[in-house]
Amino acid sequence: MNPTPFIERRHRVLSQIGRDGIAVLFAAPGQRRSNDTEFPYRQDSYFHYLTGFGEPGAVLILDGATQKSILFCRDKDELDEIWNGFRYGPEAAQEAFGFDEAQSNSRWPHYLSQALLNKKTLYALWGLYPERDREVMEKWHNVQQSAGRRIQVNSHAPENLADLAALLDPMRLVKDEYEIGLIKKAGEISALAHIRAMQKTRAGVGELQIEAEILYEFMRHGARFPSYNSIVAGGKNACCLHYVANQDMLRDGDLLLIDAGAEYGFYAGDITRTFPVNGRFSAAQKDVYEIVLAANEAVIAAVKPGADWGGIHLLALRILVRGLTDLGLLQGTVDGNIESQAYQRFYMHGLGHWIGLDVHDVGKRWQNGKPLLLQPGMCTTVEPGLYIAAADDIPEAFRNIGIRIEDNILVTADGCENYTALAPKKVADIEDVMHG
Repeated sequence: MNPTPFIERRHRVLSQIGRDGIAVLFAAPGQRRSNDTEFPYRQDSYFHYLTGFGEPGAVLILDGATQKSILFCRDKDELDEIWNGFRYGPEAAQEAFGFDEAQSNSRWPHYLSQALLNKKTLYALWGLYPERDREVMEKWHNVQQSAGRRIQVNSHAPENLADLAALLDPMRLVKDEYEIGLIKKAGEISALAHIRAMQKTRAGVGELQIEAEILYEFMRHGARFPSYNSIVAGGKNACCLHYVANQDMLRDGDLLLIDAGAEYGFYAGDITRTFPVNGRFSAAQKDVYEIVLAANEAVIAAVKPGADWGGIHLLALRILVRGLTDLGLLQGTVDGNIESQAYQRFYMHGLGHWIGLDVHDVGKRWQNGKPLLLQPGMCTTVEPGLYIAAADDIPEAFRNIGIRIEDNILVTADGCENYTALAPKKVADIEDVMHG
């Protein structure tokens, strides 16, 4: 692993908190699955962003007074390593990850108590790990109580408790070159898995078996885990936005909606493709699909530096509502259906979300009541959809059609790049892959 990007990020935070600030972050705790088994460990995204260090039980302190980053981690333990695998220990961790200092994780409470004295602001990710908040507040309270009794004149504890996420989220929103490389790889692997799913899908195969094909392709290319629970939703299941049971059999004549992405190097891919189980779209399926595809493609074409996300959202919405109105699924005018929000029966989610270390990544869409303008390095999903559940007032040919088309888009200096474009989405291309 290249420690340079992580070192640079720590320096940026230290410069922002200043000489009278101190920040503390904690590694993610392990998560129990059942009895004496645990889920595979996944480091906290904020902690990874600043350290690259993947072990539990670690603490990072950024000391503004010394402008140093100090890691506190588990000591070497040969017996534990026999059972549970390699651990760095402070000395090796300092060298491998470029920390200014590294110590045993048993020492962080003492260090924090000393470093809090005469600081103005204490930064932490308050509320993320409440049990850790209590430990930090206990140290702060002890320093506050003892500061006035010290020999030093005007000794004090921090007066301000600040949210470290307010500094980190804007940093994470704009990706650096190191991150972009990993995000592109995650998108490429995710796209290959969707192609495999298209090739393996046929009537009588289970949703679960298609999920297995997707996971196989992820792992085959070095992505050990999906970035979220995969949605493999055939027929009516596609009208449930977060369907993850993946337990039904695929039927001839139905569509299959797959929303699945690989996590590579901690960065998420997030793609959705929808295609016919038998490899051929019906006329009604194609009509609805082309509406969603038109919205997807129009939005991607509109993504560029300085673009207004609010305006982009409205562009997609007008395409979807006009299509629903033309098909007779909505009555009245496009403007009227938008104003009344009648479209929400068929389109009930947003156009996209930031993507990065988390599949729903940190960062605002709005600032001071105005839509955030796009800038190079931002990564967003674009995922319009239409979901037509069966109902008495819905023509039979349109019942249980659920379609979403989702891509991962990087804003570049002169436009954008679709780094999930490898997964086909035009009708003819999908049918060619499925019958190739």
